[in-house]
Amino acid sequence: MPPGRILAAADTLFAEADDPRTVTMDAIAAAAGVGKGTLFRAFGSRRELLDALWSDRLGGVREAVEAERGPLGASAPPRERAVAFLDAMLTFKMDNRHLIRAREHSIAGVRQSENYRWTHGLVERLITDADPGATARDAAYTAHALLAALDIDLIEELLASGRTREQIRRAQGEFVRAVINGAAHEAR
Repeated sequence: MPPGRILAAADTLFAEADDPRTVTMDAIAAAAGVGKGTLFRAFGSRRELLDALWSDRLGGVREAVEAERGPLGASAPPRERAVAFLDAMLTFKMDNRHLIRAREHSIAGVRQSENYRWTHGLVERLITDADPGATARDAAYTAHALLAALDIDLIEELLASGRTREQIRRAQGEFVRAVINGAAHEAR
């Protein structure tokens, strides 16, 4: 059983659900045409299935980060790379709200997921690269604070209040620059 078929079925069910908590492993197995045991052997738990789906969808962002060129690549200046990366994550979350809502509202916290640890680690490194005088503790906290601004409930509230995707992206870019520049200024 290819995991891709299970991931596609899960993605469809989460996209169609008004409340992601109503999507059960039984429903995912039935939609994928597999037994529940097969589903659990492939992913272990609902949280692991959601993490696998998130990783699958995040692949393009990871590839861009690992590239040498481009706004997310290693050759970009650290401050602008941080802004570009957090913009890519915001766009990813807006494009995959159903998935993000399901994962962020799951029992096990999203901050313990491999995807969050990777994202946090990258933002922390970019902050440190942007300001070599920043302490590791300050960079770690600042990275968590910047990622907290990408909470799906906040994003959905901003969209529901009439802000456009572009307005949110622009405001976030200004916020990220201000936070990183402010953290660099405070460290001196």
